[in-house]
Amino acid sequence: MVKIRLSRCGVKRKPFYHVVVTDVRNPRDGRFIERIGFYNPIIDKGNSVYINIDRLKYWRSCGAFVSKRVSYILNNYYNS
Repeated sequence: MVKIRLSRCGVKRKPFYHVVVTDVRNPRDGRFIERIGFYNPIIDKGNSVYINIDRLKYWRSCGAFVSKRVSYILNNYYNS
């Protein structure tokens, strides 16, 4: 099963996340199929999120599931 979820990067107390498409059996920061965006919770709302919507739609059409946190980010940053 394929899932769209966050992969943590950055240093201690300064998180930075990549939005990745990965197999659910891989670890959180492990192998991924494609990196489709990023999320930076430290900076302001305008520049903190980028997700390639075309690739997101493509993977959703292929049957990929979206994690709870990514769906929360999509609802807060792209529907506003």
